[in-house]
Amino acid sequence: MKHVFLAGVVALIVLGGCASIEDEVKTPARTNVRFTSSDGAEIDGFLAVPDGSGPFPAVLMIHEWWGLNQDVVIMAEELAAEGYVVLAPDAFRGELATSVPAAIAMNRSTPEEQIFADLDAALEFLTAHAAVDPSRVATMGFCFGGRQSMHLGIRSEGLAAVITLYGSGLVTEPGNLGNLADNAPVLGIFGEDDNSIPLRNVRAFGEALDEVGAAHTITVYPDVGHAFVKSSTFREAGPAGDAWDQIVDFLGDEVK
Repeated sequence: MKHVFLAGVVALIVLGGCASIEDEVKTPARTNVRFTSSDGAEIDGFLAVPDGSGPFPAVLMIHEWWGLNQDVVIMAEELAAEGYVVLAPDAFRGELATSVPAAIAMNRSTPEEQIFADLDAALEFLTAHAAVDPSRVATMGFCFGGRQSMHLGIRSEGLAAVITLYGSGLVTEPGNLGNLADNAPVLGIFGEDDNSIPLRNVRAFGEALDEVGAAHTITVYPDVGHAFVKSSTFREAGPAGDAWDQIVDFLGDEVK
């Protein structure tokens, strides 16, 4: 089990989330698949399938608190080029926020049980896809999606790995980690200067994973805050590019 922690002092801010608003965030994602949630609602998503013949390993990629936008599609396509079927589901059922107040309102007004049910349905859709090897399915997410990826690992069965990028609300009580040990390994990626996720919580999350025997790597990248991995940065040298490379290597070692 590997831990990488860097010293730093951060202040907790209310819903201090993914506050960088760029063109990709403002642009709705193009969608090409639809699946049904447990309440009968039709949920849209973007599915990227690699070239070649499968079955392939797969990744459920969950968007930030803005909703499903082009930012996620770009990264889904990049990961598909690495040999993964990638599904980016719409966890807000067509709503898209392009300002922080709108994102806060959307997140507060959407029932968590609805989000959980929709993402469970997305995982079921992905796992059953003809191009996917159901024994090699991982989840990953950014910000809001990082939290949701963690919770999928807690309540789901049969995952090959779980990745959370600066997901808030980290579960720090070992008794509340559910199936996460069985769905390990877990990769956690955080920013040293993230004012919304105190490093003490990151440490406590790693300690809880230790307690339940879940294989994991927790990396805190220096000199960056929240939401530093995005379509405009993940190809760049520095923390964002390094974090993306870490994700690709991790998936290659544990899932592919």
